[in-house]
Amino acid sequence: MTRDRTGVRAARQMVQAGQLLGVDFVALPARESAPPAISESSGAAQAPAACSKQALLDALRKRHDAQCPHCTAATAHSRTVFGEGNPDARLVFVGEAPGAEEDKTGRPFVGRAGQLLDKMITAMGLNREDVYIANVLKARPPNNATPTPAEVMNCAPYLAEQLRIIAPEAIVALGAPAAKFLLDTTEGISSLRGTWHACRLENLEIPVMPTFHPAYLLRNYTPDARGKVWSDLQMVMKRLNGEA
Repeated sequence: MTRDRTGVRAARQMVQAGQLLGVDFVALPARESAPPAISESSGAAQAPAACSKQALLDALRKRHDAQCPHCTAATAHSRTVFGEGNPDARLVFVGEAPGAEEDKTGRPFVGRAGQLLDKMITAMGLNREDVYIANVLKARPPNNATPTPAEVMNCAPYLAEQLRIIAPEAIVALGAPAAKFLLDTTEGISSLRGTWHACRLENLEIPVMPTFHPAYLLRNYTPDARGKVWSDLQMVMKRLNGEA
């Protein structure tokens, strides 16, 4: 009975979150079972058994804060925002850079855009604790400006290393800067979204689904924009559920 009630409550949460995204149907939750082991032939890297992924991420964070060419020289931020979440996450969300609220707290996606991202994650049948969230830049740009190519070149290698450590089954690229870095492309987000692409990091290849940034949705909260994002997220859910 308790499990049934939990399922009903989760379904209700997904309906409410889905409606905020412009949909009126229930999303199927991702499988509760652990993901199958990934063989070498799949191209996914495995973290060294002697050192946990969390320990590797903690060490990377210390190295980033001490050595990052961008973040150690930037002056418009009060703290770095490394990223947070499940180090064994099957799904990683990547944005472009921290904003004002993120700069205050040191946590990614906690402002208005972050609150919408939380609802998007809930609509997928997941919790924020299930996924990993990071940005291309780990220090807030002046006036929340779009990251420049030089800033990306100096800071983004640390994101690439994060992804190699986590080795997720899929990435959702939130907005053009994230998609352009992950896919090494100059194409715009409108032409990239809605189709699976691949992020290639040395011997690791991760499927990427680009979609609109939550901040864009807040500025363009139309049924069309929300419907496109929901369609993108459904494709991700199907992949995690082994349906695509």
